[in-house]
Amino acid sequence: MGWMADESGLEKRTANYVPLTPLSHLRRAAAVFPNRLAVVYGSHRKSYAEYYERCSRLASGLIALGVQPGDVVATILPNIPAQAEAHFGVPACGAVLNTINTRLDVSTVAYIFDHGGAKVVLVDPQFLPLVAEAVDLMDGPAPQIIEVADDHGGAHAGGHYLEYETLLAQGNPGFDWVMPEDEWESLALNYTSGTTGRPKGVVYHHRGAYLMTMGTVVSWRMVMHPVFMAIVPLFHCNGWNHTWMMPLVGGTVVCCRDITAETIYGAIADEGVTHFGGAPIVLNMIVNAPEETTRSFDHTVEVFTAGAPPAPATLSKIEALGFNVTQVYGLTETYGHVTECLWDDTRWDTLTADDRAAIKARQGVAFPMMEDVTVLDADMGQVVRDGVAQGEIMMRGNSVMKGYLKNPEATEEAFTGGYFHSGDIAVQHDDGYIQIADRAKDIIISGGENISSVEVEGTLMAHDAVLLAAVVAKPDEKWGEVPCAFVELKDGHETTAEDLIAFARTRLAGFKTPKAVVFQELPKTSTGKIQKFELRKVAKAM
Repeated sequence: MGWMADESGLEKRTANYVPLTPLSHLRRAAAVFPNRLAVVYGSHRKSYAEYYERCSRLASGLIALGVQPGDVVATILPNIPAQAEAHFGVPACGAVLNTINTRLDVSTVAYIFDHGGAKVVLVDPQFLPLVAEAVDLMDGPAPQIIEVADDHGGAHAGGHYLEYETLLAQGNPGFDWVMPEDEWESLALNYTSGTTGRPKGVVYHHRGAYLMTMGTVVSWRMVMHPVFMAIVPLFHCNGWNHTWMMPLVGGTVVCCRDITAETIYGAIADEGVTHFGGAPIVLNMIVNAPEETTRSFDHTVEVFTAGAPPAPATLSKIEALGFNVTQVYGLTETYGHVTECLWDDTRWDTLTADDRAAIKARQGVAFPMMEDVTVLDADMGQVVRDGVAQGEIMMRGNSVMKGYLKNPEATEEAFTGGYFHSGDIAVQHDDGYIQIADRAKDIIISGGENISSVEVEGTLMAHDAVLLAAVVAKPDEKWGEVPCAFVELKDGHETTAEDLIAFARTRLAGFKTPKAVVFQELPKTSTGKIQKFELRKVAKAM
């Protein structure tokens, strides 16, 4: 190797090796952007200097409560300032952040408290009854409860719990943060929203989150000082790591407790929101908002959408309103988004609006911090890149979880063959772009033919009366199973099952056409995903 063979004295030192952590972003921002607006929530408007001080007080206050490095601190909060502060304040005392889904049932919350071993939990007043019931069901020691009240969240609980602002007031604003000694140290614990069995605890490390923030800035083409609206729940993949990212570019986080079209339009018009992420249901909400709830704005709003493939019809409509949508894809196990439908202006700028929307519905190519995201067959071989051959999306890279907490069997299964197995079925186009066909469990097999529920849903969503559509398998004596559509109509619109079936038949092969249509409000998770397992129960009973 020539002169490189002798590396005596060339070693890691404090001067040339610093473990990667998103905590570094806020420490730097407090020095570089001290007076810039960091967090907005109604009258709550904090500069970076104030944001850093509040996070320092939180870290110091948690240590005073007995929290030690490696302990878990949980939150059950909407997207309010305390939830953003927890993303820095909890790891700043060496603890692991566990943001818990606010819509979980009591028994699952109790399980997460026990399984994760939370020492402290920060709770919004509206969720205190849920937490109290969950604590009663626990097998292990109960976490200490900190009430986080705010002007928008309702009354306090009457002094029964330690209050968040009191904890901060007692904290040390000059607290010296506990930075990781190894970037592989655990940063966050996120539980999957599995539909069967208990959720699995996904463990993030500091390195993965740091590189996720760096990759996102590049992929989202972010310039300095964006105004970001936190719509994706911060309990979902830590809000796709966007809160950890914003100090990197001196951006402003606009917190949002309740997601409505009126709130979104208002924040864009009044706060100058330039970026947000959201599930396709959020895009649908914006497109179909009553005129009296919309506001005018004169800049383009950049949107990341994920959670389910958005209907091309929705994408086409929202762009005309001033939003530029980029489809991204990922899982809890990958810190959020790890692929993007990177736009190729040399090929696609001249396409029709419908064709552009169809391209944008793809999940795309790997983010910069990922080593490889591709579609492999059951033998770990690359599928033919023809847009037809199906396989499973698999990935390797820096933003893949450490593994599942206390579940080595599931961890080994997920990493079989040197890749993380997503469980999502997809095709790959000749340019390498990935497009989801379906979740493995959502594929409908009718008479031996595979039907993509995503394809049928996209077709139905093109109908003027349809707000949302979900398609699942309905047992069938002749074909084994057939597509059954559940449809939510737009306000003021009407149609019939016969009309929708006829509409689909003009656009789909006969065997792909829904054989039944049910009109109802679709059950959804807190992140806007449609709960198909509930619909399968209805279809089975039919």
